[in-house]
Amino acid sequence: MSRIIMHIDLNCFYARAQVIKEPELEGKPLIIAGSTRRGIVSTASYEARKFGINSAMPTYMALKLCPNVIVRDCDFNLYHDLSTKFFNYVRKYTDIIEIASIDECYADMTECMKNCKDPELFLKELQKHLFDETKLMCSIGLAPTKFLAKMASDIKKPMGITIIRKKDIKNIIWPLPIKDMFGIGKKTYPRLEKLGVKTIGDLAKNDTIEVKKTLGKSYYVLKEWLEGKGSDEVITEYQDPKSIGNSTTFLFDTDDYEEIRNMIYEKAVDVSKRAQKEKKIGSTISLMIKDSEFRTFSRSETIKMPTNNIEDIYNVAIKLYDDNFNGKVIRLVGVTLSNLSNIKDFYVQMSFFDIKQHREKCATKLLINELNNKYKKNVFIKASELEGNKDED
Repeated sequence: MSRIIMHIDLNCFYARAQVIKEPELEGKPLIIAGSTRRGIVSTASYEARKFGINSAMPTYMALKLCPNVIVRDCDFNLYHDLSTKFFNYVRKYTDIIEIASIDECYADMTECMKNCKDPELFLKELQKHLFDETKLMCSIGLAPTKFLAKMASDIKKPMGITIIRKKDIKNIIWPLPIKDMFGIGKKTYPRLEKLGVKTIGDLAKNDTIEVKKTLGKSYYVLKEWLEGKGSDEVITEYQDPKSIGNSTTFLFDTDDYEEIRNMIYEKAVDVSKRAQKEKKIGSTISLMIKDSEFRTFSRSETIKMPTNNIEDIYNVAIKLYDDNFNGKVIRLVGVTLSNLSNIKDFYVQMSFFDIKQHREKCATKLLINELNNKYKKNVFIKASELEGNKDED
């Protein structure tokens, strides 16, 4: 008997979290983004996406596309709280879950659904009850493998439900454009399209040398996935990381600034999401590059206040690139967060005088919010407010 694997993905999580916090924003174009010169869009609501706004876009560009778009800063206390509620909700159905990021997970539903006569109705009720309890919106994919479940959850958004059996792969998965295939990167699919691989079905039927060279060893893995032979193991083990990093090799060596900047941002997002999932903050941010001659170079910067904020990580990483590698032809780029601390442990260890010493706006607010949430009322305020110093944050 095949396992029943569910992939459940929160729709537009950061933006939705802000709407839950501010219900008056419902239905309005909204972005979660930094407002600085280097500000980047982390998430755009579906209303904002209608104007062409998307993640990784500079904030100033988003404002040009939609001058009335509402901009809000990241609120990681809020995200952590809602993410915890989300995973706890899924655990009502099964303890076998694998957290993929702050807003998505795989769940082995085999035992829970083994006698289910109407899987779609079951998932609709699961989806509805999650919304009723938390106001979070999600899309759900159900399939015999993790790959198929992930693909299924991406097909209908928001609030979609898609069930894929092995016999459905050709009808549901094959007609999709190749760029929509999980495991095919943004740099790879244009190359495949040039080789005539326009759809996922084209890849499933293609065994040319050119396509095999383009995909390398992953060619055989992807082909197995499309035959329904992917992994069905939901991994629940936890390992405490010493550092959190992510790197990517470009399809072709490049010195194109925008291409490299976008990739650095993607790596910063990956690192930030994993750090949030692991409930870690770090004080050292590193940028690694490999040049066209396969030589590896690394530069790091240690910041005063530990973080797992996307914009903090990106701003340091892009500065390291600008100062050290701009103009160099590179083939690989990676971003790492190290000198990690558990978020709660860090807050407990900080003294009142530490707080006065570190006036960084986001970090101070984060700490005060954490303490006030603990006591369920506004017990703590900034020392500068007691002193009447309105210029300090």
